[in-house]
Amino acid sequence: MDHTSIHNPALWALNKTAPATPLDQAAQAVRSRIAIIDVMRGLVMLIMLFDHVRETLYLHMQVSDPMTVASTAPELFFTRMAAHFCAPMFVFLTGLSAWLYAHPAAGPRNATGFLVKRGLLLVALELVVVNFAWAGKFPPAVLYLQVIWVIGLAMIFLALVHRLPLKLLGAVGALIVVGHNALTWMTFEPGTVGYTLWTILLHRGFLVAEGAVKLKVTYPLLPWIGVILLGYAAGPLFGRAMAPERRRQLMLMLGGGALLALALLRGFNIYGEEMPWVHGETAVQTVMSFFNFTKYPPSLDFLLMTIGTGLLVMAWLEPVENWFTRACATFGGAPMFYYMLHLYVLLGLQHLLVAIFGANHGERFGIDVLWPVWVVSLALMPVLYLPCRAFANFKRTSKQAWVRYF
Repeated sequence: MDHTSIHNPALWALNKTAPATPLDQAAQAVRSRIAIIDVMRGLVMLIMLFDHVRETLYLHMQVSDPMTVASTAPELFFTRMAAHFCAPMFVFLTGLSAWLYAHPAAGPRNATGFLVKRGLLLVALELVVVNFAWAGKFPPAVLYLQVIWVIGLAMIFLALVHRLPLKLLGAVGALIVVGHNALTWMTFEPGTVGYTLWTILLHRGFLVAEGAVKLKVTYPLLPWIGVILLGYAAGPLFGRAMAPERRRQLMLMLGGGALLALALLRGFNIYGEEMPWVHGETAVQTVMSFFNFTKYPPSLDFLLMTIGTGLLVMAWLEPVENWFTRACATFGGAPMFYYMLHLYVLLGLQHLLVAIFGANHGERFGIDVLWPVWVVSLALMPVLYLPCRAFANFKRTSKQAWVRYF
C-alpha cells in the first residue's frame, strides 16, 4: 500500500545522543505509527516461510483441516499452527493500509481505482504466476484459488464500499466474522448456481471438477471480507490524530478482548468452531485439541486467536527499534515481491534437490523428519533479505506507477 514508507532513513536515524527535540519526537511518532505495519507484515511473512518450506520438503506428510490430533506429531502441529497467523494478519493489515491510502496528509481521496486495479492484479497473479510456482508447470492439473486470490477479491469488494460510513463497515465486518460460522450447515447440489456461489463464499471445493484443468477454491471469500473490513475500520487507530500510547492501549484492549472471548467460547465449546476440543491422552494433545481450529474457511475461534494475538504483538513491537524489527520492516515493505520471490526460490530448491538426490516421493524430493524444515527456513531468510531490500529501496525512490502495486 502507498503509505509513508518505513524505509525512509530519516524516520529510523534519530539522534540517540542529543536530547530529543519536538521535531525528533514527531519523527519518532510517525516512524512507530507507520513502521509497525511493515514490521508486522514482514513478521508474518517470515513465519509463512516455515510453512511453505514444509510444503516444499515435507509435502508427503499431509495435514488435514482441522488437523487430526491423534496422528499429527506435536512439532508438525505447532509448525502448522504458527502459520495460521499469516493470512488473517495480512488481510487485516491490507484493510488497514487501504484506510491509510484513502486518508493521506492532504485529505481523504477516493481509493476505488487503486484497490480495483490491485485486486485484479492479485487475481491474475494467483491464476498464473502463483499456480505455476506451486505446480512447477503451466497449466497445472488443478488451478487453486488461494490466499492471493481471496485478498484480490476482498480488495475489490472494499473498493466498492470503502466510502460508506466507517462504523457501518466495522459493524458489517464484525457481523461477518462472528456470524459466518452459523451458516456452515447450508449446502447446495453440485452444478447449481447456489453451489457455485456458496463454494466461492464459504465452502472450499471444486468450481470445475472435470476436464484437463480443474478449478478449486481453497480460500472461501466471505470471512476474509469481514477481516478486511475490520482492518479498514481500524484505520483511525493509525491516524495522525491518535496518540501512540492511546493507540497501544486500544490495541491491547482489542487484542486482549478477542483472546478473552476465545477463552470463553472455546473453553466451554459454545460457538465459533465446529470441532469441539477434548481431553487427550497427554497434556500436549489436550492443548493441541484446544487450538485445533478450522482455517478453510477461517472459523471465528481461528480469527479471534490470530488477530487478537496479532494486535497484542503490534502493541508490544511498536516502540521497539532493533535489527530484527528493521529486517521485518524490509520484508514487509515489499510484500508481493517477497511472496513471488520466495515461491520461485522454493520451486528452484525442489528441482535442485531432485537433480542431486533424485525423487523419493513420487516426482518430488522429500525428507522424513521435520527439523530440516526449520533449518532451511532460517537459512533462506538472509538469502531473501538482500533482493527484498533492494526492491524496497527501488520502490521508495521510483516514480513509476506500477511499483505501487507491489
